[in-house]
Amino acid sequence: MSDARRILSDSFLKDRSDLFVAIGVVAVVMMLIIPLPTVLLDALMALNLVLALLILLIVLYTKRPTDFSIFPTILLVSTVFGLAINVSSTRLILSQGARFDGKMIKAFSSFVVGSGGTEGLVIGFVIFIVIIAVQAIVITKGATRVAEVAARFALDALPGKQMAIEAEYNSGAITEEEAFRRKNELQREVDFYGAMDGASKFVSGNVKVGIFITVINVLGGIIIGVSLHGENIIAALGTYTTFSIGDGLLSQFPALLVSTATGIIVTRSISDGTFGSDVTSQFSRDARIYWIGAFVLAALSLMPGFPWYVLIPLALVLGFTAYRLGQGKLKQQEAEKTKTAAAKKPADESAEMSPVVPLDPLSLELGYGLIPLVDRDKGAELLERVHRIRRESALDLGLVIPRIRIIDNMRLEPSEYCFKIKGVDVGRGKIRMGYFLCINPGGVTDEIPGEKTKDPAFGLPALWISEDRREEAERAGYTVVDPPSIIATHLTEIIKRHAAEILGRQETQGILETLKKEYPAVVEEAQKLLSLGEIQKVLQALLREQVSIRNMVAILEALADFAPVTKDTQFLTEKARQALARQICLQYADDERTLRVLTIEQSLEQKIIDSRVETSSGVVAALEPALQRAWIKALSRSVAAMQEQGMIPLVLCSEAGRPLVKSSTEREIPDLVVLSVPEIVADITVEAVGEIRIE
Repeated sequence: MSDARRILSDSFLKDRSDLFVAIGVVAVVMMLIIPLPTVLLDALMALNLVLALLILLIVLYTKRPTDFSIFPTILLVSTVFGLAINVSSTRLILSQGARFDGKMIKAFSSFVVGSGGTEGLVIGFVIFIVIIAVQAIVITKGATRVAEVAARFALDALPGKQMAIEAEYNSGAITEEEAFRRKNELQREVDFYGAMDGASKFVSGNVKVGIFITVINVLGGIIIGVSLHGENIIAALGTYTTFSIGDGLLSQFPALLVSTATGIIVTRSISDGTFGSDVTSQFSRDARIYWIGAFVLAALSLMPGFPWYVLIPLALVLGFTAYRLGQGKLKQQEAEKTKTAAAKKPADESAEMSPVVPLDPLSLELGYGLIPLVDRDKGAELLERVHRIRRESALDLGLVIPRIRIIDNMRLEPSEYCFKIKGVDVGRGKIRMGYFLCINPGGVTDEIPGEKTKDPAFGLPALWISEDRREEAERAGYTVVDPPSIIATHLTEIIKRHAAEILGRQETQGILETLKKEYPAVVEEAQKLLSLGEIQKVLQALLREQVSIRNMVAILEALADFAPVTKDTQFLTEKARQALARQICLQYADDERTLRVLTIEQSLEQKIIDSRVETSSGVVAALEPALQRAWIKALSRSVAAMQEQGMIPLVLCSEAGRPLVKSSTEREIPDLVVLSVPEIVADITVEAVGEIRIE
């Protein structure tokens, strides 16, 4: 209940803050039309001043510009807010004249103009012009130009930075979450500078409108004061000029703070710290500059006419600063020497040697002749293929493949590559750079000459041909593959064949922890009945037969249903397969949802079941050698007949015989798909195309 109350409270606060912001924005726009009393005008002017100060302080304490991503919108709102206040004050000044009692404007004008004499008016007017010039010519114009250039360069650099992130992810240097976070930050940075390019125009427009409003105040005030209020032209000039200068300075001072914040935030694109931390670190790098500055000030103090009472104290301050920085530098150097000496301990000390030498879950080792395939300067096409294969394997098998480490190995031949799982060689091949591999899929019309070889992924006969004969080979019906595709295809097959070896207990635990966030009841019930190792063995058995474990909820529910009956892994695997029956059937059915299968002669299947033997790795079939040879011969003949007709070889048998049929064929026909009758769902049509029998 407490969590529910907290969620409802947060939602209410969020909705209320959105409501307040909406009301505030509408009120700011309405201020341009509705007259305001002077008390409310004073409060809004003070609020405008505080808002501008807060914006400047937030910018100074922000580490990266994108951390203050709402700055362009705040810039627009604050500009409209200031203009609305300016319009409201203009209305009151022109309508009330000498009777105007706005405390903020009067206090500001008296502070700048003074007693209100001619000299004070001139000084106040000059100060107003200077502030306008500084804001318009120096700060606003410079910030606008910087924002424009930053937006252009950020947009131009976007593709290159995205490719660099992809390359780091494909090479395993960063995780998928880190790559996703970096891409989001990169997009936010481009959007921010694009928005700032346009938002900086608000500031320059605000300056121009401020000048226009001040001139209108003075001219309009003189006309209204003389013609309507009957005032003397000199008195009207003094009154309206004083109020106009105070109003203009009071509106332009917050605008100046916001303009300064704009200039700071767009010029700090290369910084990762706050403005204060950057100033401290970069002004304290070298003590020599302060010694030189102190010497120059001391020399100037000795020259006639210079104020020595100002220069000598400044020289002493610079000298003291230089001394402190020098001492700090010496301490830092001593600490680095101590750290370096500690790092140079003898290599044979036990503290330097880890008790565990880690192995990569999956690695790809390349001969030095294949390094261009992963060279970022040359496109690194293989890295993109590896990234795609990892994603596709996760979707097909339900197993997220760990980062594949790609390294060069001088022990390999220059054109050789090797895949290893936990340091053990599981597949290798040779690549001829600059050549293409031609594989005969069975429909070749004209054979072409080339260097004979074998496809490393499937062991099929193939040819190496040069690039100029590629079109000829494709016209002849060959499947032509480039070097990156050869390695990528081989990697895909390695993952499919060895997925069960890649799935360890740690990976299984990670799957369960992730699933527990959405389905806690399912995971907790399964873990109460089965250990982590038992769940892992079931998942490995499914992966070993190319069954996807992506639907973990159905698998765990099946395990929870039958675990109270027995903990036998083979039995639980069969029940898990039956829970995934529709998935398995659709994996092999054609477009008409038909499964074409081979059946086994009943007496032969019974012999296989009767040969059941219990071993440490589970139940296997142990047929007599002569019967085993006859069984494999008959099976191979039927499988070949199906393959000739372009069909996937499937064997359908009883639930009791399925694991035994699979175990009896695993060595000779490892890729054979064996299904049991309970795995066939009702809306799938089964068509028997042959029966396996021993002649």
